[in-house]
Amino acid sequence: MNPLSEPKSFVPPPYPFDVPADVIETASAVDGGAVDLSRGVPCDPVPDVVAAALAEPDPARPYPPSVGTPDLLDAVAGWCYRRLGVDLEQTQIGACVGTKELVTGLPHLLRLRNHERDTVLYPAVSYPSYEMGAVLAGCRAVPVPLTADWRIDLSAIAEADAERALCLWVNTPGNPAGALDDLGAAADWGRARGVPVVSDECYVEFTWDGPSRSVLQHGTEGVLAVHSLSKRSNLAGLRVGFYAGDTDLTWYLRETRRHQGFLIPGPAQAAGAAALRDQAHVDLQADRYRRRLRTLIEVLAALGLEATMPEGGFYLWVVAPDDDEMALVRRLASHLGVLTSPGTTFGLAGAGHVRIAAVVPDDQLAVVRARAGLS
Repeated sequence: MNPLSEPKSFVPPPYPFDVPADVIETASAVDGGAVDLSRGVPCDPVPDVVAAALAEPDPARPYPPSVGTPDLLDAVAGWCYRRLGVDLEQTQIGACVGTKELVTGLPHLLRLRNHERDTVLYPAVSYPSYEMGAVLAGCRAVPVPLTADWRIDLSAIAEADAERALCLWVNTPGNPAGALDDLGAAADWGRARGVPVVSDECYVEFTWDGPSRSVLQHGTEGVLAVHSLSKRSNLAGLRVGFYAGDTDLTWYLRETRRHQGFLIPGPAQAAGAAALRDQAHVDLQADRYRRRLRTLIEVLAALGLEATMPEGGFYLWVVAPDDDEMALVRRLASHLGVLTSPGTTFGLAGAGHVRIAAVVPDDQLAVVRARAGLS
């Protein structure tokens, strides 16, 4: 057989958040070692209410329901009503194992539902898994341009792409730039074209400019909100998330995902329900992130770099001098011993920027502050 006629195998691309070895080496050489600000990995204590829930043995015995235990679904519905002003039935909610697996798996399931559409629309500067989910499903991944203030530009979507779209992703507060999209306009855009709008809202509890926003506040028809407890409750390791919205879409996902065997472990579901019912630890965490962002803004200013508070989230999105993002990544590694993410991690349109995550404990930030010459 002619090897040139054989179908080509899929070759996974490099993982986008891997920091170059030379940058790690440079930061590690600074006295006191490297401080990792490259990824949004929660570092603060697990809430007491969660620890207490995890100590209960009973949820570990039976197989947990894929769609979520009644207790978890009740806790989600209660949180949506208290925090977002949205009244949901439990049938409009489904559990997911964190949210990354849902983000990357959703295009595949939507393609099974509608073979006539093959396109995933997503913000041109955003979490890389929106694009990767399309790639893994054999779909077209089409980035949507952003405005100058890092909001998705719905007017820039070609109607030819909209006609082929399986879904439109939006993300508010946005990663990496921290902007707040007009979610009502996105919902209207999708309904007018029969395109599901999927809103990634995992940073919603850390909205600094005004109240928390959700696409669900504009009606549930044709929309899906995706939420995670990883950020709000420091529970990334438990993998507890949920999706909620359009009745037909949630029914479809609940049923297909049951066949796929996606199950949040029972103890994690119990812990998630406890976390959602407690707001005190979330308010404390928001105060931590707000303080850390301000500390990093002060540190960057000491280096002659301008950064401003995002509208939401816990990242700073910094313009690199001379648009040389890797030069800034290396400068921050050599001067401050910190690891950061180049803007192109989040799409080619992110070139010339660096993302800095305010996620390390205060004692590590104090070290970074001292390295910048601040008392």
